[in-house]
Amino acid sequence: MRRRGLIGGALAFPIGLAYAAPVDAVFDGSVVRAAARALAAKPYQAPSAKLPDALAHLTYDQYRSIRFNTARSLWRDKKLPFEAQFFHRGFFYTDRVEIYEVADGRATLVPYNSDLFDMGQVGKVQAAEDIGFAGFRLHAAINGPEYLDEVCVFLGASYFRAVAKGQSYGLSSRGLAIKTGDPGGEEFPAFRSFWLERPSAGASGITIHALLDSPSAAASFRFTIRPGAETIFDIESAIYPRVDIEQAGLGTLTSMFDFDGSDRAGVDDYRRAVHDSDGLQMWTGRGEQIWRHLANPKTLQLSSFVDTSPRGFGLMQRKRDFAAFDDLEARYEKRPGVWNEPIGDIGEGAVHLVEIPTKREIDDNIVAFWRPKQKLLAKGEYNFTWRQHWCWEHVVQPPLARVTDTRAGMSRAGETRLFILELMGEGLKGLAADVVLTPEVSASAGKVFNTVAQRNPETGGWRMSFELSPDGAKLAELRAVLLRDKAPLSETWLYRWTI
Repeated sequence: MRRRGLIGGALAFPIGLAYAAPVDAVFDGSVVRAAARALAAKPYQAPSAKLPDALAHLTYDQYRSIRFNTARSLWRDKKLPFEAQFFHRGFFYTDRVEIYEVADGRATLVPYNSDLFDMGQVGKVQAAEDIGFAGFRLHAAINGPEYLDEVCVFLGASYFRAVAKGQSYGLSSRGLAIKTGDPGGEEFPAFRSFWLERPSAGASGITIHALLDSPSAAASFRFTIRPGAETIFDIESAIYPRVDIEQAGLGTLTSMFDFDGSDRAGVDDYRRAVHDSDGLQMWTGRGEQIWRHLANPKTLQLSSFVDTSPRGFGLMQRKRDFAAFDDLEARYEKRPGVWNEPIGDIGEGAVHLVEIPTKREIDDNIVAFWRPKQKLLAKGEYNFTWRQHWCWEHVVQPPLARVTDTRAGMSRAGETRLFILELMGEGLKGLAADVVLTPEVSASAGKVFNTVAQRNPETGGWRMSFELSPDGAKLAELRAVLLRDKAPLSETWLYRWTI
């Protein structure tokens, strides 16, 4: 699932997925972009996923038993602030990626060797077989100075994920998505080659280049990664379509939402909630701050939020107490949120949200991405730059209160749905005892009544509540905001209720 590059004159990386020997060639920032441009000018050629019989049909446990020999980590012998370790091909990860080290202006292929791995339950692989790598992970001293923890991984199609200090892996990001949510099926572009720039001795960040390919497009990526209390990815991409692309997904995030207090219908589980993310957060080009609570619907739900030049969007995890989940193994309260901040004007388009029914927490069922209004035209070049924050939270307008919890259930009368929203924020602190706050609640179908706003002395915040009478409707778009003197005191809460 990766690639290589080419530039005129002295440099020539072969456009292929297997190499007889390491490549040693001049490298600069234009190499991968030139490779993507050249690749897009040719018909798409799918890579071979063929593997030796011993690796072709691995189970999950067999693949998990394959371990990289950490003593052979890239740059360990140089005592640098980053190390790279590699994944073996097998299980779902059959595509080969080429990985280069860039040092002193030259790119050298990192050669595959079966001795780099303890093959576990798989057994010894023939040393002569050049099987290659499936991906890699980076390690850095993110949680303390004495140990290099895993901070990000690139593995599978164009997927990658990362953590901030103290976190564990959760949702994933993607380089490019095409036709997500389309009834005809999704296209999964894949990274084919990576170039890892050797960091300096005192470096706080590292630069990774990647070449992507798919039937519809080729693309180049430059990732500048800075791990820390908030891990930052600066992502520069250049996309070269082979065909017109009407359904491109940029800044694509993939997560999991099983259940929480907003809907426990049919749930038989000791835990209070199970999810990697509980909401889609947006800051629109008009300056509105939106929180769209996620759901695990009974049928596929597609939502779009049309905007011009949004300031950012992301899938976030707002529940941060262990008691919110009560899961000693999964530790969902430690899963990262991801905030996508466009660098530059990305124009007209929409943030799309896909919610897929699931009965298993191991299945990702939430996707969010930006889709430009104008399609990407064949033979064109499209440049997009994002700053991606892997974080605990991302507060974009501190004065506005945030919805920290959404709960719902049957009302006492048994005929309506009761919604409870908990709000916290600086703007709610220090309010006079006699202050009057107004909940503004609306629904696209049915009737809303009994709207109430009151202090919550147990949290130090405020609570909004209301009842919904569906009146026969099977779907209702709900909207709520807390007002003071007709001005928003909170972000805008959105929710799609379905029967």
